[in-house]
Amino acid sequence: MFKKIFGSSEPKEEKTLPWIPLTSTEQLSTIEDQSKTKTQLIFKHSTRCGISRMVMNQFVASYDLDLNADLYYLDLLSYRDVSNETGHKFQVLHESPQLLVIKNGVVVAHASHGGINEIDLTRFI
Repeated sequence: MFKKIFGSSEPKEEKTLPWIPLTSTEQLSTIEDQSKTKTQLIFKHSTRCGISRMVMNQFVASYDLDLNADLYYLDLLSYRDVSNETGHKFQVLHESPQLLVIKNGVVVAHASHGGINEIDLTRFI
């Protein structure tokens, strides 16, 4: 009865996504090239924003680990130049948090805030 009310005292296993840190503008050309054979995802996150953290936690919880895509993580505050170049290269206005879906060298879908978790990523794989 107490487990139903208070939950188990056993720690929950945290889900770990296969994040690839996006830390240089040179990686953007690699992402563009690789998107011709495999869908590329870029998750832009502001580490100081509570809303960004909440959206990222929801994204992690719902992400299908079986997706055949490369998943990049961009810390906007630490790599602002990379964030700016990402927007320029892929012609997407900067927002935070933001998810970009890149296929065949172009962004085929993008969303910010709550819209991130509404994208059906399986449509782009």
